[in-house]
Amino acid sequence: MLEYREQTFSDYTTALRRRKWAILIPLLLGPPAGYGLALILPPKYQSQALVLIEEQTVPVNFVRPVVTSELLVRLAIMQQQVLSRTRLQPLIERFGLYKKGGSQASMDEMVGTMQKAVKLEPAKSLVKTREGEVPGFIVTFTYSNAQLAQQVCAEITSMFVEESLNEREKTARGTTIFLQEQVEEAKRKLDEQDTRLAEFKKKHLGVLPDEAQSNLSILSSLEARLEAVTEALYRAQQDKSYAASLLAEQLEARNAAKTDNKSRAVIRQRLAAEENRLSELQARYTDDHPDVLKTKSAIEQLKKASEEAGAAKPDAPETDKGDDTPRLEPVQIQQLRGQMYALDETIRAKTRQQERLTEQIKISQSRVQLSPEVEQEYKGLTRDYQTALLFYGDLLAKKKQSDVSTDLESKQQGERFRVLDPADQPDKPSFPDRVLFTAGGLGGGLAIGLALALVLEMRDKSLRTDRDIHFYLQLPTLAMIPTLGSVKRKKWKDSDRKKTLRTRKLVEA
Repeated sequence: MLEYREQTFSDYTTALRRRKWAILIPLLLGPPAGYGLALILPPKYQSQALVLIEEQTVPVNFVRPVVTSELLVRLAIMQQQVLSRTRLQPLIERFGLYKKGGSQASMDEMVGTMQKAVKLEPAKSLVKTREGEVPGFIVTFTYSNAQLAQQVCAEITSMFVEESLNEREKTARGTTIFLQEQVEEAKRKLDEQDTRLAEFKKKHLGVLPDEAQSNLSILSSLEARLEAVTEALYRAQQDKSYAASLLAEQLEARNAAKTDNKSRAVIRQRLAAEENRLSELQARYTDDHPDVLKTKSAIEQLKKASEEAGAAKPDAPETDKGDDTPRLEPVQIQQLRGQMYALDETIRAKTRQQERLTEQIKISQSRVQLSPEVEQEYKGLTRDYQTALLFYGDLLAKKKQSDVSTDLESKQQGERFRVLDPADQPDKPSFPDRVLFTAGGLGGGLAIGLALALVLEMRDKSLRTDRDIHFYLQLPTLAMIPTLGSVKRKKWKDSDRKKTLRTRKLVEA
């Protein structure tokens, strides 16, 4: 067949008829060859075990699981751990796997071969589940001996179950230990914040934000008391001045009575002055006012003094010139002296009280002035303390939850793997599949036959139809000599297309 000419369906069918033996011979030889190859290859047996993933028995609302990662991710991690060299090498040595005659391959090669022979596939669920959730998984192990394949598959399955239990318990215990350390650290920081807050309260006692209102109340009370004490002190000083004036007058009157009779006039003058003063006070105050009462008392004393002076003057005996014995002072003078002494004591007490109240007011004012600064610092300490307290409480709650979860895992009440279908002993090899190899031989023979036919057609340079002559020679055809054949060849449907030119002699113009 020549190249570069567009082929029609008739050209293809003609070529297939022409090369039918090149196609049929490989097609017929392919299935026996595939079946024979299946007999020659060493058989391999596949053992499977189904593992069911059971959820924890206690509801999640009561006890939260510690392990929260997706199941497929955990299965992938467990697969890497179980199929590691340290886990597979004891199995290879115990069961004597992958021996070649009397010699053995290297351990790395045997481990690699065994890793390829183990497969882990998720089991299909009959109902729709959430993404990442599977009801179980299938462990598959392929080996040349059926009994060993079953034993090794059972061992690998038990390794997955044990690894799951150990990993969950290890994770739970690790979480509990970590939370315990965090709780202790948080407790230490909380104690530090508590100590700092206590020292701050002790240092700034009386100026804390909680005491600001009481400080203002105390300051107002102290100022009111200071005002009252100041007024009382002023009144006592006034009374003292008044008593001193009375005492001076009494002493003066007493001294004057000894020499002449002028004391009555002095007393009358003093009495008139006091009565005038009483009139002024009554015009300003009520009768119960202390100043009014004192003035009335002074008037009564002056009246008594006037009466006593008038009564004693006529009857006063002459004093002996040689008698030096001191005489007692009159009762009025003694009373005035006692009154002045009491007033002095009152003034001193009120003065001390005034000084004490002034000092307390200064302290209260300083506390009120320091309150904003102390409040800002106190808020910072309180905020840090509350943060540490909340963090400690949160960690403590998580620690208790982790303890419960750890106890749940230790009692194997959490999620666990249960072998639903143990590893089976295969009755027939899974490889090679003779039917599959025979079908593969048939398909391979057909492919080889078609390829051989194509090669033969490509190498054939014959001109078989008038289209070939017109396409490649670009010359007109003057005459065609048909090929004489049997009667069967004359029964072709399309005589023009099925007449083959067997001669290469052409008549050219």
